[in-house]
Amino acid sequence: MSEHVVLGRTGGLISLGAAEALWAGLTADSAVPAASGVFTCSPADARVGYVLLGSRVVAMVKASGGQWNVPESEVRRAAAGLSAVEMDCQDLVRIGPFRGAPQQQRNDGTLLRWRQRSTRELQESGDRERAARGEDGRPCHLAGIDWRRILVEQTREGTVRTWWLPRAVVRLLDAAEHAETQWLHAARTRQASAVVTERPSHHRQSRAADSRQTASPDCPTAPLRPYNGELEGQLYSALSRKPGISRKVAEWTCAVCRTAPATVLDHCHEHGYARAPVCHSCNTQERPDHLYSNDIRVAGHYRHLFHTHTADWLRHWHRCPGCRARTTLPLPHLAAWTAYIACRSLRPTHRASRGREPCGVLRVSWTGSQNTPRSCLLTVTVDFCPSGEHRVLAQVPYREAAGQFRTWLAETAPAVASAAGPDRLDDLPAQPRPVIADTSGEGLALF
Repeated sequence: MSEHVVLGRTGGLISLGAAEALWAGLTADSAVPAASGVFTCSPADARVGYVLLGSRVVAMVKASGGQWNVPESEVRRAAAGLSAVEMDCQDLVRIGPFRGAPQQQRNDGTLLRWRQRSTRELQESGDRERAARGEDGRPCHLAGIDWRRILVEQTREGTVRTWWLPRAVVRLLDAAEHAETQWLHAARTRQASAVVTERPSHHRQSRAADSRQTASPDCPTAPLRPYNGELEGQLYSALSRKPGISRKVAEWTCAVCRTAPATVLDHCHEHGYARAPVCHSCNTQERPDHLYSNDIRVAGHYRHLFHTHTADWLRHWHRCPGCRARTTLPLPHLAAWTAYIACRSLRPTHRASRGREPCGVLRVSWTGSQNTPRSCLLTVTVDFCPSGEHRVLAQVPYREAAGQFRTWLAETAPAVASAAGPDRLDDLPAQPRPVIADTSGEGLALF
């Protein structure tokens, strides 16, 4: 990370122009491309009193003479946080468009709303370069990130366009939106406190001290709490009806990646148990790619679920007491695992420019359900074979697939396997819920 000399520093505050130069110098080597004009271009506005840089909220201070300044230390911290983010350009998350009418914009006081903002701008403009610019023609950044440089556009059937961003960037923007929401909530709380009926002087002094502490640029928002199994063993149907559950979920960090703020409460649709609060990115990554109600395409994200982050995901799935007691996975995930791992040696390969590549695209379907394991059969096939072949690789009975998974689990994640077993049957639902498939592309909180 390169350094940049800043002139004209006064009392730890620097002008917006100097901050622009400092930000550009410190983020020059960042894997996530930083934008220019982050202190002056939309959605930044000095009049609201802060600017988003990565996942941090940096306060703006109006100095004598009406000039706006920012704390140099906060700019450096934000730049260091952005430079520390590692980005896999192949690990993408779809950001839009999704089916159905666009959601109405809520006037919740936040300025980022990056998902709605980016999707709306892309839909209104057929050109990515125009979409990434504001009304005055200047580049429009998102929390100091030049998102247009890493946006991936894909086209299906020649007409349907979809837009994607790297997963690391999605998590960073979700964290920025959460930090902004917390900041604005604290600001509204301070404003409400200012109009409260006068109290004894020592109470007023105490409240003033609390207000100063809340407004401090060094600690602008309440820190997120790590999830430590507080909701373990509780049924999602009961939790979802509790008042304020969404607000409570937002107080935790994601139980899988442990970096982004949680946004949804993930749960098992087969047994009805809550698993843990997760961020939008992890919730999207976990969701099977359904073609039909009993047919899924084994998408590329299973490389992360079953290879690079295996232990984390297995531990997360086994937060459901039903899956843990049966030492298995929900049927769509078990089907994907069977195709991707158990049938790997059966998948043919073809010559390619860099050696040999696996044939086509894996797909797995099933008859019956996990509730009738004797009649449930998984069929693994290959679609889009380069040589024109479409072949069935294997037909695996559900019980055989579950047995193979137990063996693989003991070898791959022994700590997770040791915590599973049929002796952990306490409080299982009498009637397990069936798998609910979603083919609309909207239900990102499904699995």
